[in-house]
Amino acid sequence: MLKKPSLRTSLLLITAGFLILSEILAHYPSIITPTERLDYAARDVAMRLRGVQEPDERIVIVAIDDFSFNWTGYSWPWSRAYLAEIVQTLNDSGAKIIGIDVMLFEEDPEGDVALAEAFSQTPLSVNVVQKYTDHQGIPSIRLPQAIYRDIFDGLGTTEILLDDDAVARSFKVHDEHQGVDYFNWAFEIARLSQNADPITEFSSSGITLNSERIPLQDNHFLVNFHGPAGTYPTYSAAQVALGDYPAENFKDKIVLIGATSVTLQDIYPTPFSSRNRTSGVEIVANTVDALLNHSYLRVIPLWVSILFILLAALLSPLILRSPRPSVRILLMFGSMLIYGIVYYLAFSQLGLYLSFMAPETMLFLGVIMPTLEQALSQEIEKRRVRNLFSRFISPEMVTQLIATQDINSLNKRSEITVLFSDIRGFTTLSEKLTPDGVVSLLNPYLDMMTKVVHKHGGTVDKYEGDAILAFFGEPVRHEDHALRAARAALDMRLALVKLTNAWEKAGVLPENFIFDIGIGLNSGDVFVGLLGSEERINYTIIGDNVNLAARLQDLSKAYGWSMIISESTQKQITDEFETEFIEAVRVKGKSKAVNIYKLLGKKEDM
Repeated sequence: MLKKPSLRTSLLLITAGFLILSEILAHYPSIITPTERLDYAARDVAMRLRGVQEPDERIVIVAIDDFSFNWTGYSWPWSRAYLAEIVQTLNDSGAKIIGIDVMLFEEDPEGDVALAEAFSQTPLSVNVVQKYTDHQGIPSIRLPQAIYRDIFDGLGTTEILLDDDAVARSFKVHDEHQGVDYFNWAFEIARLSQNADPITEFSSSGITLNSERIPLQDNHFLVNFHGPAGTYPTYSAAQVALGDYPAENFKDKIVLIGATSVTLQDIYPTPFSSRNRTSGVEIVANTVDALLNHSYLRVIPLWVSILFILLAALLSPLILRSPRPSVRILLMFGSMLIYGIVYYLAFSQLGLYLSFMAPETMLFLGVIMPTLEQALSQEIEKRRVRNLFSRFISPEMVTQLIATQDINSLNKRSEITVLFSDIRGFTTLSEKLTPDGVVSLLNPYLDMMTKVVHKHGGTVDKYEGDAILAFFGEPVRHEDHALRAARAALDMRLALVKLTNAWEKAGVLPENFIFDIGIGLNSGDVFVGLLGSEERINYTIIGDNVNLAARLQDLSKAYGWSMIISESTQKQITDEFETEFIEAVRVKGKSKAVNIYKLLGKKEDM
């Protein structure tokens, strides 16, 4: 028969299963999991820790910025003839490739001729297309005016993607329309700069450019950002048109023309900043840089992520072998830190994104949950002990007892004072009462006497019918145990008076019955501890001195005094209580006579 897994093992398996499921679901584009969102944040932190990278000096940006808008009177779209001036200035400066992120869909007869003429003099040029859905819901592509189509060396899409947290980390690489493949214009620029053939080999996981396989993530290219906005050399378009920059700024350069002004809303939050947003044209510059210098980013396969989760799940029990919680926590955070360093090195040195949150969460919960489960088990055990001892001793004593956290220390030999009390003639009385009548008398009596014992720090060992066996001095040690027992004996007598008065008024007691008790006190060495079986256990006392207390209670009937104490108890209470020597008597179980005394009361009350 298979052994039922422990709660700790069950928690570990459930956590691992949940995290593995989360990793599997994260590979579906339509599903965003909590670990996936946190992984985005981890990737951003790793990129910021790596810091700003030196950009490729071959790439520059001509920005349609706020200054340019101001210079042109905040009019948009600009005249194509004005764009032609900018392009011609770049041609004259010796630009190698010009990519322009400006839609040239509408007709501008005079301007189109001038701009087409300017681009015809450009060694290599790229423009953008726009994918849209028409009023019938049919996808379509907007192309530049026909006058440009034979002039531009490449046409590309511009779709920058925002992740679920509204941060741009990738863009869509490929679109297809009516059998024609369109790739992002960053790929077209990179292809032309390397004199590579048009792209023909591609899939959702990779694309081949200039005989090199470039990794993709579900048809998305992960942008390896070199820094925040402004990392690449940026020149104002209006100042380019005015000739304010030297020609060497653009000579043999890849020049990207695009909007950086907030007005045109082509700016995006990136891993480097959500406030100082980066323009779409600079995101393209980062991409071209990555393609030219082969600095790609990749995400590990799903099976590797699952393997890391399982390794973290296996490491957790090893950490839990340490008996000290502080060492466990130290080892856990140390392991998490080591994995964080491995994660960072894999990214910074290899451009590889490992799964971060799922393994770290597995390691954290794999240690914390069993630790909490252990703490919960200990709390349950404490409650069990509390419930056990609350039946015998006061709640305050239980609290002190649980604070020891060592139940085995309860088993000991100790000098204590034993109190044995019994109701006089209760057996005869019970024969005259109904069972309900016996219960209605006995339960209130036992309840009140127990409260008195607890009040003085005593422990109720057991009830034997109407008899009560209690002791003082354990499990919480009190050196004045004899005094406490004597005080409890007197208070039991006083409590009995109040109880019998209430019963007499209620007419509960039978006629001519005097409800009275006898009490015996003895101090001495006994065994005290937990005795019993797995099913039932009691905290009890054993020893000859226990029996002597019971014998003294019996003698209280013969001597007509309700509280009889032994000499060992009398010696410990003489400073506070008045006692009277009775005689030395030989009691059952004792070979020598025992000196016995009457407990009269407190000296201050005599």
